Amino acid sequence: MQSRVNKNVTLSSLRPDDREQFILDNQRAFKYGATEEFGLRDDHFEEDGEIISRATIEASIDGENAEAYRILLDGEKVGGAVISVEGECGELELLFVNPEVHSKGIGYSAWCLIEQLHPEVTVWETNTPYFEKRNIHFYVNRCGFHIVEYFNSHHPDANDPDSGGSDSDGMFRFQKIIAENGTH
Repeated sequence: MQSRVNKNVTLSSLRPDDREQFILDNQRAFKYGATEEFGLRDDHFEEDGEIISRATIEASIDGENAEAYRILLDGEKVGGAVISVEGECGELELLFVNPEVHSKGIGYSAWCLIEQLHPEVTVWETNTPYFEKRNIHFYVNRCGFHIVEYFNSHHPDANDPDSGGSDSDGMFRFQKIIAENGTH
């Protein structure tokens, strides 16, 4: 899988004084994907007007072993990521790029930097809603993840008691296994 890395992309630890803007930027990026797919229908929102709630973002940032980063392009904030690592297992909690800079290799470059930060991780996992076609393409075709599970009303996520209800639309769970020699 060959994808071009944008050498002008860097990561910077999220600073407390940037937390609020990080949350707003994350919500804007997630809302963009949903409105691209569904228009302004609100039946996919976690809270009033937002696809991803403030509580969800804050729980990711404040989670055990959480590491929050700003994604920078030429020193300018263009996105963010939150990961958690425990031993050889890593979880990509959030990854977003501002919509006005999509399709420039920024997300992929940020992902490569995250993998480089944690060479000890041999299994990465993440989730994304079923309707986020752009994310699904990104994780599978760009980053080398595989879809390993589909949570829905017939198969709820045992680790998330709020998932899988009758009004649940579904989430894909992705996994990326990195071999001992660093290949995917």
